[in-house]
Amino acid sequence: MDADPSSSPLRVVVVPWLAFGHLLPYLELSERLAERGHSVTYVSTPRNLARLPPVRPAAAPRVDLVALPLPRVDGLPDGAESTNDISYGERKFHWKAFDGLAAPFAEFLAAACAHEATRPHWIIADCFHHWTASAALDHKVPLAMLQPTAASIAAAPRPPSVHPDPDASVAEQPAAAARAVPRYEREGHAVFITGHGASSGGMSVIQRFILTKDRCTVAAMRSCIEWEPETFPLAETVLGKPVIPLGLLPPSADGARRAAAQGAEHATVQWLDAQPPDSVIYVALGSEVPLRVEQVHEMAFGLELAGTRFLWALRKPSGAADDDSAEMLPPGFEDSTSGRGLVTTGWVPQMSILAHAAVGGFLTHCGRRASCSGTLWSCCPSTATKGRTRGRWRRSWWGCRWRGTRTTGRSTAMASRAPSGPSWLTKRPGGASWQVRRRCRRS
Repeated sequence: MDADPSSSPLRVVVVPWLAFGHLLPYLELSERLAERGHSVTYVSTPRNLARLPPVRPAAAPRVDLVALPLPRVDGLPDGAESTNDISYGERKFHWKAFDGLAAPFAEFLAAACAHEATRPHWIIADCFHHWTASAALDHKVPLAMLQPTAASIAAAPRPPSVHPDPDASVAEQPAAAARAVPRYEREGHAVFITGHGASSGGMSVIQRFILTKDRCTVAAMRSCIEWEPETFPLAETVLGKPVIPLGLLPPSADGARRAAAQGAEHATVQWLDAQPPDSVIYVALGSEVPLRVEQVHEMAFGLELAGTRFLWALRKPSGAADDDSAEMLPPGFEDSTSGRGLVTTGWVPQMSILAHAAVGGFLTHCGRRASCSGTLWSCCPSTATKGRTRGRWRRSWWGCRWRGTRTTGRSTAMASRAPSGPSWLTKRPGGASWQVRRRCRRS
């Protein structure tokens, strides 16, 4: 997509969802477009923009960061602009504030379209941004809706209110057919279909997706046929739109170095500075799907029994009273792991952490950004990221067992799950090994 020397470069507006698993790859896409001669306007909120790594020098002259203040909403903490800043119970307020960006974005786009010299040629927006797609339609600016993977599109449920066809999804099929799908999958899909946790208007994630899809010009997918040969050819049929493959958009080689320099003063990075090389497992299960308190306790038991060093970026679990890590963790956990483990509940510079020499492994929820980090990882997949993992999963009904593997030149990571959750995890960096074991409690 290099700029054609015989024509003017494109002007592209990029609007990511307010989560760093989206903000960072969108920035990577913006830099790559800018390095090919195009002008990019990257739109987000002030605090989210301030926490991004610096734009690459080669791209910086053609990347303009535009801040739209996030509206204040009762119930949303001050300064909470990304999903990493909020608890599960505060998500409905975050959605409401997000929808409040519709009017500022419409004003921004109207001003940009007032002059031919600043009128965007394209808008690239996330699949939740129905109001971005609406504004683009009003001003006759083509919009590309960015999708994560073909597998997630092929497996996505459709709400009855949008897809009346009884064969459209398992959620609409007769009870006998619905029972053919595991209960945990049906329960997970319900969150996206019913609007639970969405904005005060009651709009579900799937409804947002459908509205955006219907108003977009094309779909752009962070994937390619080489990566998803089975499902990528299905995407155009399922979406009813042309699909443009973008590749995986992994972090650039110098991006980690720039992020490391930016986050060098953070307390977590300073703690890592005191640890031996390849000795720490970094635990971060994403910001979109928090664990329950009992799951956090089980994860803590495993880290305690393992005896290895760890850095745990812990989100407030659903059902927890406050953000104090002492209230979320089992009694005595922090004392028993003192000196070899660090638990933090605030924002962390993840790219700086993953680039640090002390980090030898990454326990992740299988989000696309985490999977493309380039760091040896092991998986604990969640509902929101099912179908987006880098491993190949095999499932069996008995015990709900899964296993994923990845082998590189220096190590192998494996994980498996019994009915109560991840039961063991091994990593063998450079001949060394450790095990994380979980206590399996039976009722």
